[in-house]
Amino acid sequence: MAATFLAKLLITAVVLLPSAVVLCSFPATLTLERAFPTNHRVELSQLRARDGVRHGRMLQQSSSGGGGVINFPVGGTFDPYIVGLYFTSVKLGTPATEFYVQIDTGSDVLWVGCNSCNGCPKSTGLKIQLKSFDPKSSSTASLVSCSDKICSLGLQTQDSSCDAKDKQCTYGFKYGDGSETSGYYVSDLLHFDTAGGGQSVTSNSSANIVFGCSTLATGVLQKTDRAVDGIFGFGQQELSVISQLSSQGVAPKVFSHCFKGDDTGGGILVLGEIVDPNIVYSPLVQNQPHYNLNLESISVNGQTLAIDPSVFSTSSNQGTIVDSGTTLAYLAEDAYDPFVNAITSAVSQSVTPVTSQGEQCYIVTSRFTF
Repeated sequence: MAATFLAKLLITAVVLLPSAVVLCSFPATLTLERAFPTNHRVELSQLRARDGVRHGRMLQQSSSGGGGVINFPVGGTFDPYIVGLYFTSVKLGTPATEFYVQIDTGSDVLWVGCNSCNGCPKSTGLKIQLKSFDPKSSSTASLVSCSDKICSLGLQTQDSSCDAKDKQCTYGFKYGDGSETSGYYVSDLLHFDTAGGGQSVTSNSSANIVFGCSTLATGVLQKTDRAVDGIFGFGQQELSVISQLSSQGVAPKVFSHCFKGDDTGGGILVLGEIVDPNIVYSPLVQNQPHYNLNLESISVNGQTLAIDPSVFSTSSNQGTIVDSGTTLAYLAEDAYDPFVNAITSAVSQSVTPVTSQGEQCYIVTSRFTF
């Protein structure tokens, strides 16, 4: 689980002109008409339908995979004093049951707490209702055996293991914060809505996927203040939902997310590509187990800090990992000290620097940005 990247949501108006040569004098005048006149009321459903069509045009299918684009709702905020995580909901099984899961680009597997889970929270401080998954209550659920192909793929990446006694495909994960979860894999339906590259929206779609059914949770996964039903891993390995849906031609093997960086939280999460001319792209480092970027330098107040570029090198260490499941950003010590010193120098006129438990902190009398 890893660092939350904040981004502004952009609303872009695009005017598409036909391919034609027009001879006229300038200035030319274009007449704009309202889609919905102001002299009568418009039903909310009409506005939603129009927005759905526009969103369908903004979501583009990847050339590497077929299928439509799957949209997920996003809740939570970056603020650790409010929530400190972003989550979405998934519908699993028959009948479909909704589960709230943390969005995590730093792991691969989707898992939810099972009805037999030891340590899984039963309540939460968030305004959601927690549930547990019971494979026996779903008419479409089946257990994944050790001989299943996807279990074999998971064995190669250590995302799965095999119970020699029951011949059942199992798993055990340990996260960076020391928490752990273990359980077994289930094959069942994932329910969703898809939006094609054009104007069509298909409701009540579903696909069979393999996900984890947790029987044990430890560490922070047991805490109830901001508990959710499980974790939705958006990693690159074969057991990730992205890879599974792509292999079935259901959705492209690409996802896009934008987390709002204010107190209201939320954002955008889709399996598919968001097309916007204002997006700035940074290439990922290839052949890495996580989503790695080539961080080149850090600047404070327009001044590039004197940090040896080798500190950021992927070849000498893990490089810079994009991980939505971690609240804070972390830097290597050789980069952290110059960065904190530069921040302290920049804000020393407005705040009071103090050291708390060995970390540099600041006493602020009013809210400000820098």
